[in-house]
Order: sequence, then structure tokens, then C-alpha cells
Amino acid sequence: MSGRQEIRGRLVLDDRVVIGRLVVEDVRIASIDLDDDSATAAAQALTDAAVDLPYIAPGFVDVHVHGWGGHDAMGSAADLDGMARALLRHGVTSFLPTGWTSPMPELQAFADRVRAWIPNAPADGADPLGFNLEGPFLSAAKKGAHNPSLLRNPAEVPWSEIEPLVEGLTLMTVAPEIPGGIELIRRLRSLGVRISIGHSGADLTGALAGYDAGGTTTTHLFNGMTGVDHRAPGVAVAALTRDEAYVELIADGHHVHPAVWTIIERSKPADRLMLISDALSMAGMGDGRVTIGGQDIDIRDGRCTLADAPDTLAGSVIALDTAVRNLVGNGASLPAASAAAGRNPLAMLGIEDRGTLAIGQRADIVELDHGLAVRRVMRGGIWI
Repeated sequence: MSGRQEIRGRLVLDDRVVIGRLVVEDVRIASIDLDDDSATAAAQALTDAAVDLPYIAPGFVDVHVHGWGGHDAMGSAADLDGMARALLRHGVTSFLPTGWTSPMPELQAFADRVRAWIPNAPADGADPLGFNLEGPFLSAAKKGAHNPSLLRNPAEVPWSEIEPLVEGLTLMTVAPEIPGGIELIRRLRSLGVRISIGHSGADLTGALAGYDAGGTTTTHLFNGMTGVDHRAPGVAVAALTRDEAYVELIADGHHVHPAVWTIIERSKPADRLMLISDALSMAGMGDGRVTIGGQDIDIRDGRCTLADAPDTLAGSVIALDTAVRNLVGNGASLPAASAAAGRNPLAMLGIEDRGTLAIGQRADIVELDHGLAVRRVMRGGIWI
């Protein structure tokens, strides 16, 4: 249904939760009315009497997700359809299908498939905002679950092999210290691609050089990078101390201990934290095994590891609605968790037409119950 719609509930605004009403006309938010005055509405939103009112929040945005519900981002158009629909049912209204380290011809084919699919993406699925590539320009020392035989140094790859990836490429992970890494960061950034520093063995100086060259964000903070050492700080320290750098967090409790989430929240400006899933195609499918980039990955009790190296994490099976619940359960405010799942990733990508409950914004909305479980999702003014 489109046209004019009224939505009442506990509105998750940028800085507070208030009881009020949204009016959506066609695809956009036309007006916002708060009960009584703002202070009263905010106080009422915290009372027991408000429990029956749903939370109304901006839709979530997953900029780093490899699959969901049995569908692989690097699969067919039908897989992309299924992935988009599965994500939307977890409150994700926009996303970046994310490729994995693979041979260059396979990455080029992935880019071609996504580009051809985007104009035909299903209206009842999450909206694609381009695509993301995690690899192959990663450090072998911090490869994580990526196939080491497929990693490449940019200095050894002709531009003629990289250029076919650029159209539609929204975000790409690059390790700045590998040969040609800094040059590739500069070139891609000049073409409008956002760069994520990650899977990197750089020291503090090398990591800061990556951000200086055009690095915008940081791939799954603390995972696949040099960390916090009081005598040898690495990428994680650069990411935490460079205020303008965004950071990704996989809030599943496996990749980063919840106690460290608090350190991240205290270290980073609130508008620079982004929740991601890094989810694999097996997400939502229970335990099992999946092969990605030639690597067998086992899923057991919500933990994904390489089959032949069970101490090496390999993506996740979390969704952003769970990540939001986890972050709030760890002490974050709902507005902060909502921003990390929506407004902040969009800001990182330079997208301003959605991501906040404000007049004129696209009506991409998730309705949550008192326990922050998804009740229903609106994409572009239509309830799904």
C-alpha cells in the first residue's frame, strides 16, 4: 500500500525516543507529530504504558554481507533476489552484496551480474546500493578465512583487470601496506569508490597512511588486522584514534568481546560506528558447512570457522536486527544502535535521502516490538 499512511509508535529519532506519529505520503515522510511536547513524549516512551506501542526506526543498512537464507551474493540473479528478500525480513532496507576473494575473472563476472541485477531487484527485498568487494587485495599475514592462493598485490595486477570492477563498486577492502596498496586506494577513491582499510598487517604509520590516501572506513574492527599493543599499535589503534574514520563492528559476541564494544563506543564519535553482519549464505539456515572462495566453512552454534582451522573465524550468521538488540543489551541507547545500523553506514556512502526519521526522507522504516524484534518493514512507503 502507498498513498497516505499514518504510523504511530515510539519514534526512534537521532537523539531520543519519543511517542508520536509519522505521516507517509507515497515514498516519503511528509510530517512528524509528537504527543504533547517533546519532553513529555520522550518521558512517556520510557514508561510501562508504552510497551504496547511499537518502536518506529529507520530501516537498517548492511554494507558488508556475503549472503543470507541459503543465498550467496556471488551466485545467480535468483540468489541475489533471495538474499535481498531474506535481509529485508530482518529490517534491512538497503545493502551492498559483498564479494569474497576470488580469481579476477570471477570477480568481474560477479560485478557484471550485480550491475545487471540492480535495475531488476525485487521491490519486496532490500534495496541494493551497488556492491562491496572484500578482497583480493589483502595481506596474507592477516588473511583470516580468505584463500591465500587467491590474494593479489595491486602492483602486480594490470589496471585493465581492475577497471572492469569499478562501475557500481561502492566499497572495497584494501590492505594499505601491500605493494601498490596506497596507489590503488588513491586511484579508486578518485573514481568515487569508498575504501575500507582491513585484512592488514600494517603498523600504526602504515594504517594512517591508508586513511590519508583515501581510506574511509575499517573492515570488521579488530578482526583481520594488527591490534592494540602498547608498544606496537596497529590498524585498530589507527581506526580508533582517527576520528573521521568509520569502523565496522560484527556484534555477534564471537568476533569481538562485548566488553570491547564499550571501548569502541567510548573511543569513536557516535556517528562513525557501523554495525555489519558479514553474514554468509548459510545465515538463518542453522548449522552446516558452506564453501566460499574455495574454503570450507563450518557453522556451529552461531560460530563460523574454517573447517581445517577451527580457531579462524570466517564471517558470521548474524543479522542486523540481532546486532541492534545485542548492542542495546550491552548498554547502548536505542538511538545510538539504530544510527550504527542505518544512518551511519549511509553517511559513510554519502547517501542522504534515507536513514533518519525526518520530513522529506524516503520512508524506509522498520517497526520493532518491545524486545526489538522486527514486526514489519516499510520500503519506499510500502509495508512488506
